[in-house]
Amino acid sequence: MMKVERFFVCALFAIATLLATGSASAQSPLDGTWHVMLNQAKFSPKPWIFYLSQGWYHCVTCNPTIDVQADGQDHVVSGQPFDTMSVRDVDATTISITTKKGGATVYEETDTVSKDGKTLTNKGIFHPVNGGAPVTSSGTSARVGIAPSAVHATSGSWRADKVQASDNGLTFTYKSNGDEITMTDPTGDSYTAKFDGNDYPVKGAYGWDAVSLKRTSKNTFEETDKLAGKVTGVSTITVSADSKRMTVVSTDKITDRTSTYVAVKH
Repeated sequence: MMKVERFFVCALFAIATLLATGSASAQSPLDGTWHVMLNQAKFSPKPWIFYLSQGWYHCVTCNPTIDVQADGQDHVVSGQPFDTMSVRDVDATTISITTKKGGATVYEETDTVSKDGKTLTNKGIFHPVNGGAPVTSSGTSARVGIAPSAVHATSGSWRADKVQASDNGLTFTYKSNGDEITMTDPTGDSYTAKFDGNDYPVKGAYGWDAVSLKRTSKNTFEETDKLAGKVTGVSTITVSADSKRMTVVSTDKITDRTSTYVAVKH
């Protein structure tokens, strides 16, 4: 699951959970530093649906759904990796969103619709737990269906099209030690786990706090991510025979979206 996969509200919570796996061998083909190639990603065709009407913002496809006043103030939300959310109606074509956890800013986002109403441009900034360098992202989504009437122009159903992100949100490193694998990334997410299907703690992350790993074949692995005991994502990771390319089929269990990503070893 990628941080850039959850467009709009959840856009940057999953990059560190994208490929959190490795081999139990000391000569693992996964050892080293990897980089996600977003130009080769295949995003879920399932659209995000939200609308802003009569001073309220409603995220229909968020799970649980989110309904907050669009007054630029922090409002409490539940069941998310953040605990407050503010939405501001910037102008007729733009809204801004900020999420926080414990008073600390997690994610800032600006959504702007094109003049013809068919394209939504998103710009975001994710702030890591440890206070490290923010991850910046940008992307576009295509409108699905007809634009709704009597609501803000950004409202409607949107399918993620193109996404870009800074390198610190697309890079991760694995290192094996005996029967354990350690994952680290520039945002501060990390864990050390074995391939025994048991849960192991994840440190420095908002969107997940535990991971379990299983090997299903020589070069294929399954990762399950959890938050507060609830499964948030399951990924199947396949490494090429030359150990230079990794393909990940990632299913977000919260929003029921499956996307495919490719990473190459540096």
